[in-house]
Amino acid sequence: MRNILIEFGKHLKELRNNKNLTQQEFANKSGLHRNYIGMIERGERNPSLINLEIIAKTLNISLSELMKF
Repeated sequence: MRNILIEFGKHLKELRNNKNLTQQEFANKSGLHRNYIGMIERGERNPSLINLEIIAKTLNISLSELMKF
């Protein structure tokens, strides 16, 4: 289970970096806390479906695109 969290976190970080957003900028745009974003990117948190939707909208991608990793 932990492996999928790590892989998703790496994918999220790559997507965020591709948009040239720092964790703080991403947090400000999404309304999620910067520490929470960092924990997801390190595979330490398992984001809820609601937060996955927020992340996808902030990145201007579909939820299905977010989950392609």
